[in-house]
Amino acid sequence: MSAIIRKIVTVVEETQMEMGRQVSPPTRRAAAIAVIENPFAGKYVEDLSPLIAIGEELGELLSKRAVAALGIDGTKAQSYGKAAAVGENGELEHAAAILHPKMGAPVRKVLGKGAALIPSSKKRGGPGTTLDIPLGHKDAAFVRSHFDGMEVQINDAPRANEIMVAVAVTDSGRPLPRVGGLTAAEIKGEDGLR
Repeated sequence: MSAIIRKIVTVVEETQMEMGRQVSPPTRRAAAIAVIENPFAGKYVEDLSPLIAIGEELGELLSKRAVAALGIDGTKAQSYGKAAAVGENGELEHAAAILHPKMGAPVRKVLGKGAALIPSSKKRGGPGTTLDIPLGHKDAAFVRSHFDGMEVQINDAPRANEIMVAVAVTDSGRPLPRVGGLTAAEIKGEDGLR
């Protein structure tokens, strides 16, 4: 089963100034969001494998769109995250089926690596629900400068029988990071942690 997509929205955020200080180079993050039909809305279904396959499909599509929006090669992406919101006739397990079993592999392929777990969030809501996409460094979860999040919203999604699915990537960490810890330059990228 392929995703039945009503719309795709791509958002790019570029921070050039923070607390009166120039951010150079600017920090940039992009999210690609698909609004899809939920084939299991309104009913309990034991086998969620069609949603797992949709997650794999959307992982590739959305990560390619997000990277293209930043105008970078996928290997230059530094952080990533994913999120989903099901409409009122869906269940959180529908979002989990899309986000967890198979979405990560195509995202990592587009980005050239990704040793760290992809941070994720899921929720239920109606049109205008805000998705908070957690972000973390793609190769080393302990890089504090990249602990972040991106908020996205589509005014008419998700409808009751839809799921809103997002993948976000960045070309940097937070603007003006200064809380210490492992730096991006110190990453070994072997265990997903350091």
